[in-house]
Amino acid sequence: MTTIENLKYRYNNLDVFGKIITINVIVFILDLILTNLFRLSVVKYFVLPSGFGDFILQPWSLISYGFLHSGFFHLLFNMLFLFYLSRVASNLFRTKMVLNIYLLGIIAGGLAYLAVANIIPTNFFGAKNGIMVGASAGVSALLMFIAIYMPNSQIRLFNAFNVKWMHIALFFVAMDVFRLLLGINQGGYVAHIGGYILGYYYATQLVKGKDIGQGFERMMDAVAGWFKPKSHLKTVHRTSKKSSKPKSSDKSNKQKKIDAILDKISKSGYDSLSSEEKAFLFDASKED
Repeated sequence: MTTIENLKYRYNNLDVFGKIITINVIVFILDLILTNLFRLSVVKYFVLPSGFGDFILQPWSLISYGFLHSGFFHLLFNMLFLFYLSRVASNLFRTKMVLNIYLLGIIAGGLAYLAVANIIPTNFFGAKNGIMVGASAGVSALLMFIAIYMPNSQIRLFNAFNVKWMHIALFFVAMDVFRLLLGINQGGYVAHIGGYILGYYYATQLVKGKDIGQGFERMMDAVAGWFKPKSHLKTVHRTSKKSSKPKSSDKSNKQKKIDAILDKISKSGYDSLSSEEKAFLFDASKED
């Protein structure tokens, strides 16, 4: 197996967030090479411009800006947080739903940035014709979602002590508001707040039994379908009326069990689950 084939094999075996992290790293390296060696600025067509008129000319930038970063530590910080947060959420929820939260957070952050940049005087951002890059808004949405939906969930830091995600979220919200008022990278922190709001709203609606990302998920599935190769094979399905009811019943019972476990997590935290409950949730999260 050649090196390229080996890398392709490893990439194909990553989960969706592993692939997103890989894409972010590759884009960052390519940008460095094109900018420093060839003096080509390709990323300018994918950054999110502050001017609404400029945005209209490249509407795809409302998502593409989330795959670009301004520096190594900017990339490292966002990708580390995305790595941990995506694993916490994906162990409990469908991967597609977690992806919805992340991408909708990027969109919400971008819209917040555009709204403030075009409503408040330009000097709010310190310069005209500003741009925004980074996955921070999507990461912020995931952080707030976990903090609200699972307030007792924790992460072990430095293999020494546990910290609740809720406390981490409160810390970053306070820091972002403080730095926003100080005038430091105001555009970026406006986007963070947009992500926080999206994550909060998603969690509170999900507690009520409403997944606000279902419409977005269907749209993304439709877009993804445009790029899938079409098969010319005909498939014949046979449906048995006798077997349809038990399957529906099994699915309903499984969802009830998932809801009961999630309620337990919301009240007592993830660590209160038995090993069987954790295994059940892990298996259920892999079924999209």
